[in-house]
Amino acid sequence: MSIKSPTWLQPKVCVLSVISCSTGVLAGCSRAPTFDIVGSLFPAWLVCLVLGILLATFARWLLLRLKVSLVLPILVYPSLAALFTFVLWLVFFS
Repeated sequence: MSIKSPTWLQPKVCVLSVISCSTGVLAGCSRAPTFDIVGSLFPAWLVCLVLGILLATFARWLLLRLKVSLVLPILVYPSLAALFTFVLWLVFFS
Protein backbone atom coordinates (compact mmCIF):
# COMPACT_ATOMS: atom_id res chain seq x y z
CA MET A 1 0.00 0.00 0.00
CA SER A 2 1.69 3.21 -1.15
CA ILE A 3 0.73 6.72 -0.20
CA LYS A 4 0.31 9.05 -3.14
CA SER A 5 0.09 12.79 -2.90
CA PRO A 6 -2.92 14.40 -4.50
CA THR A 7 -2.41 15.69 -8.01
CA TRP A 8 -3.53 19.21 -7.12
CA LEU A 9 -0.63 19.46 -4.65
CA GLN A 10 2.16 18.73 -7.14
CA PRO A 11 2.15 22.10 -9.02
CA LYS A 12 2.24 24.00 -5.72
CA VAL A 13 5.21 22.00 -4.51
CA CYS A 14 7.03 22.69 -7.79
CA VAL A 15 6.36 26.44 -7.58
CA LEU A 16 7.40 26.60 -3.93
CA SER A 17 10.63 24.74 -4.62
CA VAL A 18 11.51 27.11 -7.49
CA ILE A 19 10.81 30.15 -5.28
CA SER A 20 12.86 28.80 -2.39
CA CYS A 21 15.81 28.00 -4.65
CA SER A 22 15.74 31.38 -6.36
CA THR A 23 15.81 33.32 -3.06
CA GLY A 24 19.20 31.84 -2.24
CA VAL A 25 20.58 32.91 -5.61
CA LEU A 26 19.08 36.41 -5.51
CA ALA A 27 20.10 37.18 -1.92
CA GLY A 28 23.73 37.79 -2.82
CA CYS A 29 23.10 40.38 -5.52
CA SER A 30 24.27 43.41 -3.57
CA ARG A 31 27.56 43.89 -1.78
CA ALA A 32 27.40 44.17 2.00
CA PRO A 33 28.97 47.27 3.56
CA THR A 34 32.32 46.49 5.17
CA PHE A 35 35.10 48.33 6.96
CA ASP A 36 38.80 47.78 6.37
CA ILE A 37 40.39 47.64 9.84
CA VAL A 38 44.11 46.79 9.89
CA GLY A 39 43.84 44.87 6.64
CA SER A 40 40.78 42.79 7.61
CA LEU A 41 37.31 43.41 6.29
CA PHE A 42 34.68 43.56 9.03
CA PRO A 43 30.96 43.72 8.30
CA ALA A 44 29.39 47.06 9.10
CA TRP A 45 26.78 45.53 11.39
CA LEU A 46 29.56 44.19 13.59
CA VAL A 47 31.12 47.63 13.91
CA CYS A 48 27.69 49.12 14.73
CA LEU A 49 27.16 46.40 17.35
CA VAL A 50 30.47 47.14 19.08
CA LEU A 51 29.73 50.86 19.07
CA GLY A 52 26.21 50.19 20.39
CA ILE A 53 27.59 48.14 23.27
CA LEU A 54 30.09 50.90 24.07
CA LEU A 55 27.30 53.50 24.04
CA ALA A 56 25.17 51.29 26.31
CA THR A 57 28.13 51.01 28.69
CA PHE A 58 28.44 54.79 28.70
CA ALA A 59 24.68 55.10 29.33
CA ARG A 60 25.02 52.68 32.28
CA TRP A 61 27.85 54.76 33.70
CA LEU A 62 25.76 57.92 33.26
CA LEU A 63 22.70 56.38 34.94
CA LEU A 64 24.79 55.15 37.85
CA ARG A 65 26.40 58.56 38.22
CA LEU A 66 22.96 60.23 38.26
CA LYS A 67 21.78 57.58 40.78
CA VAL A 68 18.85 56.47 38.63
CA SER A 69 17.46 53.15 39.85
CA LEU A 70 16.11 50.77 37.23
CA VAL A 71 13.46 48.14 37.88
CA LEU A 72 14.79 45.54 35.43
CA PRO A 73 18.38 46.41 34.52
CA ILE A 74 18.87 43.00 32.92
CA LEU A 75 16.39 44.09 30.23
CA VAL A 76 17.28 47.77 30.04
CA TYR A 77 20.97 47.53 29.14
CA PRO A 78 20.65 44.98 26.30
CA SER A 79 17.72 47.01 24.99
CA LEU A 80 19.84 50.15 25.06
CA ALA A 81 22.63 48.32 23.22
CA ALA A 82 20.16 47.16 20.56
CA LEU A 83 18.66 50.63 20.27
CA PHE A 84 22.06 52.27 19.82
CA THR A 85 23.11 49.59 17.31
CA PHE A 86 19.99 50.00 15.17
CA VAL A 87 20.17 53.80 15.28
CA LEU A 88 23.83 53.75 14.21
CA TRP A 89 22.99 51.37 11.36
CA LEU A 90 20.12 53.58 10.18
CA VAL A 91 22.13 56.78 10.43
CA PHE A 92 25.17 55.52 8.55
CA PHE A 93 23.79 52.86 6.17
CA SER A 94 20.14 53.60 5.36
